Amino acid sequence: MNFILIITFFFIILLTSFIFLLLSLRKRNLQLSTDDNIKIKTYETSSPEAVGSFYNTYTDDFLKVYGNVIQAYRTINTDDLLEYESNSMGLKKGLHLLDAGCGVGGPAMYFAKKYNLKVDGITISTDQVKKAEVNIVSGGLTDQVSIQHGDYHKLEDIVAKNSYDVVYFLESLGHSNNHPLALESAFKILKPGGKLYVKDLFQKIPAIESHKVLIDQEVKKINDAYHYNIMRLESILTSLRQIGYIISFVKTIDIPLDKFENLTISNDFQELTGIGKIDNWDSYIFPVDFFEILCLKPEYDLEKGNKRYFLQNLYQMQVNNWKKSQL
Repeated sequence: MNFILIITFFFIILLTSFIFLLLSLRKRNLQLSTDDNIKIKTYETSSPEAVGSFYNTYTDDFLKVYGNVIQAYRTINTDDLLEYESNSMGLKKGLHLLDAGCGVGGPAMYFAKKYNLKVDGITISTDQVKKAEVNIVSGGLTDQVSIQHGDYHKLEDIVAKNSYDVVYFLESLGHSNNHPLALESAFKILKPGGKLYVKDLFQKIPAIESHKVLIDQEVKKINDAYHYNIMRLESILTSLRQIGYIISFVKTIDIPLDKFENLTISNDFQELTGIGKIDNWDSYIFPVDFFEILCLKPEYDLEKGNKRYFLQNLYQMQVNNWKKSQL
């Protein structure tokens, strides 16, 4: 009798464990399905066509609030922000830059005038092209700055390959529905030894497990409202390495507190347009962090490679099946 009871007891335990396992797998599959649906929706809302239409509609409102520098993470005086970004990129006289997602040309014009260099800008918004052209003429920079309509996922179809000293994305890469493709396109048009600079918002990693759902929800709201596709830092770093970039630095943007605008300008835009409006700031968990990334395109030069970044350079030569005699 005792033996039967023991067998029955163990059978109940096994059956219960099996049921719990099935329920856990079902929950996990539902979560994956939900995540996929969110991802797909985000990609749709950040397609080049959707982003172009968004800025054709709202650029005037952005200009009323942000002026010609349409960046959320900013300084009270935008010259301080642009000077900070200039220093991060190491700008100097004579360089040739490409501004990927250039808006109405504010940063491009500042860099060109301050450092006596040339900047080509690409924007997916036809309305921004028109406004940028007016700004360039009024600023007397027609010989240094040019703006054209185009998709920064296809830069190699718009400009010459291996022709730019710096390609930069200032809070514009997040509008991409295919981040790796945009980064690879930038790689193609950079000169060997050229720089890629990205300043943007990235999804926050929750310190508390219960915050994960809240952060995911807020990220989705931002993506849907602004036709964005907020990046995960670890995914972008993986893509950069796979493409062949040498990562020079990744860091939190370091602006002195007394110069920081504190993101209140984003509230002004929300009040003006009703887009992405936050109803309760007391319980709001800010869902992103702002980082800047600087990368180099390898020079594929064994002589230089033996002195600097030689492991990355040698590996890229192997990837491309290049030999020293071909250099």
